[in-house]
Amino acid sequence: MGNSSTTTTAPDQSKPVTIFGPDFPFAFDDWIAHPDGLGQLPAHRLGEEVAIVGAGMAGMVAAYELMKLGLKPVIYEASKMGGRLRSQVFEGTQDVVAELGGMRFPVSGTAFYHYVHLLGLETRDFPNPLTPASGSTVIDLEGNTHYARSLQDLPPIFKEVADAWAQALEDDARFSDMQNAIRNRDVPALKRMWNALVPLWDDRTFYDFIANSKAFAKLSFHHREIFGQVGFGTGGWDSDFPNSMLEILRVVLTNCDDNQRLIVGGADQVPHGLWRHAPTPLVHWPAGTTLQSLHSGATRAGVAAVARAADGRLAVTDTWGDTRHYNAVLTTCQSWLLTTQIAVEESLFSHKMWMALDRTRYMQSSKTFVMVDRPFWKDKDPETGRDVMSMTLTDRLTRGTYLFDNGPDKPAVICLSYAWMGDALKMLPQTPEKRVKLALQALKKIYPKVDIASHIIGDPICVSWEADPYFLGAFKGALPGHYRYNQRMYAHFKQDGLPPEQRGIFIAGDDVSWTPAWVEGAVQTSLNAVWGIVQHLGGHTHATNPGPGDVFDTLGPMALPE
Repeated sequence: MGNSSTTTTAPDQSKPVTIFGPDFPFAFDDWIAHPDGLGQLPAHRLGEEVAIVGAGMAGMVAAYELMKLGLKPVIYEASKMGGRLRSQVFEGTQDVVAELGGMRFPVSGTAFYHYVHLLGLETRDFPNPLTPASGSTVIDLEGNTHYARSLQDLPPIFKEVADAWAQALEDDARFSDMQNAIRNRDVPALKRMWNALVPLWDDRTFYDFIANSKAFAKLSFHHREIFGQVGFGTGGWDSDFPNSMLEILRVVLTNCDDNQRLIVGGADQVPHGLWRHAPTPLVHWPAGTTLQSLHSGATRAGVAAVARAADGRLAVTDTWGDTRHYNAVLTTCQSWLLTTQIAVEESLFSHKMWMALDRTRYMQSSKTFVMVDRPFWKDKDPETGRDVMSMTLTDRLTRGTYLFDNGPDKPAVICLSYAWMGDALKMLPQTPEKRVKLALQALKKIYPKVDIASHIIGDPICVSWEADPYFLGAFKGALPGHYRYNQRMYAHFKQDGLPPEQRGIFIAGDDVSWTPAWVEGAVQTSLNAVWGIVQHLGGHTHATNPGPGDVFDTLGPMALPE
């Protein structure tokens, strides 16, 4: 199992860790930034319509890049543009937002940040626990409350847990060596090490990794319990304990759980910005063309059915019964919707692919937000000199409480509760008012002197992603044994080996990617689909800038035996 006898090398801090692999170590950030562009289409294809199902980040990136190449994306959206980048403005304000979906974006997601920077959006450090952005952190476990500004301020047991986690990653996953390979983009070394871990950890859980590591074995159960309840970086890990360890390794190896930022004014500005942005250079379309202008200002309605038409093209029927034919269709919706919301002709995917799409497992998630009159938590307790309230991690009902300061003269936002799985399901039947009251009751036990309710203004904003008919969960959480399913879904964009009846329909989104819950996965899989659609329509990449499909046979994820 372990590689504890392997000598590791010190990390090369001169180069950044990015979401470069490990399953498919392709430099998406370099590909989209290359001056020669992503490819070229035959002249007779220019202006041709391509269907994009879903206006989330994956759909908008694909539509934007295909428009740049001279195609006419036709975007269908059943709910809200932005997908799981859902920023809801509090009533009466212009830019005080509750981030109901993605809210913290690791700087290692360099393809996503390509579009953030393209749109000129402002970002700032996310107030994660024990980071300078949070100011202070309170950890409340088993009725014991600890106030801290850094890990060193906590009792020694917390550092013991952090050290054990770091040691377990070194012993059993060659963490430093693999991060060095990612920093240096050393593809052979990265693939060699990662491919050795895949068969070892595909069918084993995160908890198995922790419980059976030498580093944790010499510690108590209470240490593992603390790790599950609190974790490090973004908070507790216990809701992920049943997941495949491979999924967790990808997160930590690529620094998804570290150095995260928020987008000032709301994360949905990225997909909305791509909708309105006029790219340059632009093939076929006149200067100033945008996705918005190609759609006369609005997306089409949601998709009700996709089938193979008599003319060989794909017939897409929307909610109101209008049917249009396309040579290529990209579905970016949650994979379960292909069987529950959209009548997709069964022959468009293989039975193996349907198995993968239907077996994908989604995690529940709930958030409860309130707007408050000011960032009162920065007030100092006259007896202790501490902040009167802090970013809070607890084993109580709220689990994680986050504080968002918009400036001393502006209303602020508290995410009273950010919970997962069973903790999220406890909130599912509750009204927003009941959710707030339950959260306030829990926080009152941690902060008995603070009257949070007296600061609340406006109505609360809540979400339970599992109750949304267009999402049915927050994001994918791969269980042990799911690697094969993910590999099928991820590789589907390269269609030269598929029978003709299965070609032309593509899939993308963070649930198709190897890094669910991180928007970078949505961006990378949408770029895979762009390559696939260009090839399907007879186009090609430039020799100076090969795309993901051009190198997939060499760099692609390993296939485990069936």
